[in-house]
Amino acid sequence: VVTAATKLRRLILPAVMTLVMLGVLVSLGNWQLRRLAWKQALLAQIAHAEASPAVPLPLNHEPYEKVRAEGTIRADRTVLYGAFVRESPQGPRMGADLLAVMERKDGPPLLVDLGWVPQGALPPAEIWAGKRSVEGFIRAAEHPGWFSAKDDPAGRHFYTLDPIAIGAALGERLAPFTLIALGPTPPGGAPDPAHALPRPRNAHLSYAITWYGLAAALVVIFALWAQRTLRE
Repeated sequence: VVTAATKLRRLILPAVMTLVMLGVLVSLGNWQLRRLAWKQALLAQIAHAEASPAVPLPLNHEPYEKVRAEGTIRADRTVLYGAFVRESPQGPRMGADLLAVMERKDGPPLLVDLGWVPQGALPPAEIWAGKRSVEGFIRAAEHPGWFSAKDDPAGRHFYTLDPIAIGAALGERLAPFTLIALGPTPPGGAPDPAHALPRPRNAHLSYAITWYGLAAALVVIFALWAQRTLRE
């Protein structure tokens, strides 16, 4: 005969393990809520920077900051970057980003991503070359990975946004970052710059709900198992 005391002793180890796992799951959910608060503050900071005037390009720029650079964009110092499909009045079109060198008085030449251009339809240089003030945000240098497409320095088409490598192909010593231009789509449609500051993905609430849901499911499963064990 299995006594009630024996049945209770059977529950001790599973109960301890359940409590430990419950603590872990709840802690993970709490951590995601803290991450959610941090991410929401960051997104608010980005929205504020986007609505505020651009600041002159500083020596030590902050991430998600809207900056402004002034200089002369060289029509003879351009490359294409990437391969991207965009919708157009003629339907989906393949294209790439137009990168150009900006010569500045207050710093080394700067690589500027002016925006997307359709394949084989480079806009006239007078649309984007010459003395300009460009607002945008800074993107750190990329480094090629195992599966990165191979750059074509001779054809001036690159698939890794590395200003040092691009500058070497152009015979320039460029600043070690790229200015991504911000602005509306021009009347001709190209080059089409970025329209907003980049925003990190915010899925922390769904992650928190997942962890708390697993914690609740663990409690329900243990309760059902314990109930059946005590009835045996």
